Amino acid sequence: MIIHLSAMEALRAPSLVSPPSLIRPQLSKPIFTLAFNQKTRNLTQFAKPKFKNFTAISPSVSTEPTSPLEQETETHDQDEKFDWFSQWYAVMPVCDLDKRAPHGKKVMGLDVVVWWDKNENSWKVFDDRCPHRLAPLSEGRIDQWGRLQCVYHGWCFGGSGDCKFIPQAPPDGPPVNDFTCDFLSINFILTKCMQVHTSQKACVAVYPSTVQNGIVWFWPNTDPQYKDILTKKKPPYISELDDPSFTFQMYTRDIPYGYEILIENLKDPAHVRYAHYGILDREGGCPMEINIDQMHKNGFTANQSYGQSKFVPPCLHISFGGTPEGKSARKQPRRLSFIFMCIPVSPGNSRLIFIFGRNFAVWIDRFVPRWMYHISQNLVIDSDMYLLHIEEKKLMETGFSNWENVCFVPTKSDAKVIAFRKWLKKYSGGRIDWGNKFNEPLPPTPPREQLMDRYRSHVVNCSSCNGAYKGLNALKVVLQAFSGAAVAMVAATKQGIISVAARNTLVVAAVLCYVGSKWLSHFVHKCFHYHGYNHAFK
Repeated sequence: MIIHLSAMEALRAPSLVSPPSLIRPQLSKPIFTLAFNQKTRNLTQFAKPKFKNFTAISPSVSTEPTSPLEQETETHDQDEKFDWFSQWYAVMPVCDLDKRAPHGKKVMGLDVVVWWDKNENSWKVFDDRCPHRLAPLSEGRIDQWGRLQCVYHGWCFGGSGDCKFIPQAPPDGPPVNDFTCDFLSINFILTKCMQVHTSQKACVAVYPSTVQNGIVWFWPNTDPQYKDILTKKKPPYISELDDPSFTFQMYTRDIPYGYEILIENLKDPAHVRYAHYGILDREGGCPMEINIDQMHKNGFTANQSYGQSKFVPPCLHISFGGTPEGKSARKQPRRLSFIFMCIPVSPGNSRLIFIFGRNFAVWIDRFVPRWMYHISQNLVIDSDMYLLHIEEKKLMETGFSNWENVCFVPTKSDAKVIAFRKWLKKYSGGRIDWGNKFNEPLPPTPPREQLMDRYRSHVVNCSSCNGAYKGLNALKVVLQAFSGAAVAMVAATKQGIISVAARNTLVVAAVLCYVGSKWLSHFVHKCFHYHGYNHAFK
């Protein structure tokens, strides 16, 4: 769980305001509804006719052999299955996308390329392969006419996926022959003639896409029937992200464990004081009162002492809290928003987009650069990354569908984890439906330094951190160059030409610059590459 360091005290407020609904669709008919006021049976309790009541407010352990995961909640969509390829997925924040270059991403096992079409003034999401020889278009460029160009042979494509230019073909004819091969007779037969630029085979598959709340979203299906899907179903809308009284910090990182483990970890408040010991809080667990509203295919809501949280599948997990209104009518209640977009990439890999928002102390973000926030957020992610990576492998060995039998979750602090696993089992068979894409086991565990490498998982994808990384490295080179030049000047200058005070000043400056460059090198490596985290010595 990521919680911004400056917000911890506000979260501990004894009384909280009831936050407004964060999720609402921009359609006349709701895409999904989450019941807040309806009185429903608690998912973390057993049905009275068959079992004893399950209460886990204290640290005591239940002796009942049956897991709370086995309960059923009566909903109208009990037999419906969640269609993973008929949903909107967040790809990247717009603030981290460079309009001058295409960006390659993987979502739901699909390789896509995100690029800016200046002719249509919009972001486009294409299948990341050129129809010519399947080279990745994300390795290409945006040419001077605003077309996406494959750098393998120079084929160019417009915003609709149509082929605009093939350097090896005449622009206006003559017709290009299309051959098929009769493998039985080993004869090549001319079957038809057509203009190469208008051929459907020369086009790139285009995914429906849109920008909402400053994030590029896409629909993972290129079938023509979904071309206008945006008019029928929109991504979940988060009103606070468009509220001018709020300030936000966005953070993105590729995670070396799967979507299921990522969601489960974010729904576990009890791990914060231990897994993030010394970063977010100190050791000290306590009983937690967490209640789950009625579950349905479109998610569920959890209520606890410091606020509410929502799960809106497939991507959104939102927690929010605040403080009561001030005595003065002019003072608004302080509100905090923790918005997590959990993106399935492939088995054993996921992507997190984290947005921290608040409507107080807004002035801080005007002076503190975004990359400085990311240093602490990277440390939080790193502190439990290795153990979650190993946990996923152990769970894979027993089978994801067997979660409730291998994990013992007797206390109410695990209520949201249980609810998520229950939702996953009920609507998706206990795991993501990847289609026919993946049948192999999870990727092997790399060395810890590679697993927790921040540069490739975050820095290269973050415009702020990438800029700071380049700037600090340039400063390091300048310090080293000045140190060497000062030493050379002192060595080459004869005594008497410059005063002793000047010589001593140059020597001291050279030493300080050299020490500064060494410290800066250590700082860059620790903050932008690898920061080891050993729980035994924290």
